[in-house]
Amino acid sequence: VPEQPTLGNTDYAFEMAISNIRYGEGVTKEIGMDLQNLGARRVCLMTDKNLSQLPPVNAVLNSLAKYGINFQMYDNVRVEPTDQSFLDAIKFAKKGEFDAYVAVGGGSVIDTCKAANLYASSPTSDFLDYVNAPIGKGKPVTVPLKPLIAVPTTAGTGSETTGVAIFDFKELKVKTGIASRAIKPTLGIVDPLHTLSMPERIVANSGFDVLCHALESYTALPYNMRSPCPSNPVNRPAYQGSNPISDVWALHALRIVAKYLKRAIRNPEDREARAKMHLASAFAGIGFGNAGVHLCHGMSYPISGLVKTYKPKDYNVDHSLVPHGLSVVLTSPAVFAFTAQIHPERHLEAAEILGADIRTARIKDAGFVLADTLRKFLFDLNVDDGLAAIGYSKADIPALVKGTLPQERVTKLSPRPQTEEDLSALFEASMKLY
Repeated sequence: VPEQPTLGNTDYAFEMAISNIRYGEGVTKEIGMDLQNLGARRVCLMTDKNLSQLPPVNAVLNSLAKYGINFQMYDNVRVEPTDQSFLDAIKFAKKGEFDAYVAVGGGSVIDTCKAANLYASSPTSDFLDYVNAPIGKGKPVTVPLKPLIAVPTTAGTGSETTGVAIFDFKELKVKTGIASRAIKPTLGIVDPLHTLSMPERIVANSGFDVLCHALESYTALPYNMRSPCPSNPVNRPAYQGSNPISDVWALHALRIVAKYLKRAIRNPEDREARAKMHLASAFAGIGFGNAGVHLCHGMSYPISGLVKTYKPKDYNVDHSLVPHGLSVVLTSPAVFAFTAQIHPERHLEAAEILGADIRTARIKDAGFVLADTLRKFLFDLNVDDGLAAIGYSKADIPALVKGTLPQERVTKLSPRPQTEEDLSALFEASMKLY
């Protein structure tokens, strides 16, 4: 195992930041009281067109009506948002002069609402001011934001716990985002009833996001090996590297995924499995929201951004789309085979949680053991056979690598540094899984 490079000026501290979380069946009915307690007078309710017709939004509307909350609804959120769809929502938020926000939906809705709150609270800022470097300026957020209550309807992104908002930057055909503790929701309302309306493939792809959040944050570069050490705590990134508190949440989420994800996908009536996955999503969010993710996510952004004609089953959208969880999990066998030489024992531990028998496994085979375990897991769940099955070929690899290079915020958290050649090899290895 090669020695990790010794870095000068590495960080010596980590920080935990999470939203308040409230969990329970039917807890959405309390949202009107929460807004009353906040003294909210003009509320912005954000969702997407599809969800606006479904029970989760209905439950929120009933509570707002019951407690006489004055609100305006924005239901134009795009699934897998773009810079333009963020800007449309920001324009609505600025015009409305809201004093509180409610986001009802998956990560796309919650992330869009975070951005709308940020730029409406900082009206003179240019859009790229807060976007992650090197695409934007990555400035720290110093303005106070309005309260935001997030009501997640998928068991995947954990966006209700984190200070991250992701979007497609159309001009470069690449995903990027905004990362700051300041934009995390004030409160996440995790109501497992909302996951009962999720179709099978949405449950699967959301669950793969939880799986990768847990695996990547547990295997990320340790916080005290990340450099540079910030000169001021305001500059300490939201994604800091693996740390003893994030590790607890990541492992706990991984155990729930191993036990309940297949059940949640295969049986929509399995309320226990769907409720457990909803919690796992929040647990993994607490883990990765502070430790960060690495190569699966870094490589997933161009996979989503360069989509050609792929339209997934069960997604009611009018545009080509690679669901986020799918774009992340397709590279996972190759990625963990690559990173395992740095923390092999962590990779073996993860493989064992996911069902591998590691009693006779050699430490040097940790990456292959975890990769095989993941392949078997994905095969059992009818996942598309690699990047080729969603429309990519070897000819696309240079563009995919080019789209990964700006994702330094996450790729630098890989325990093993990677060259452009390494990235090319990882994309090539992910073209076919089985």
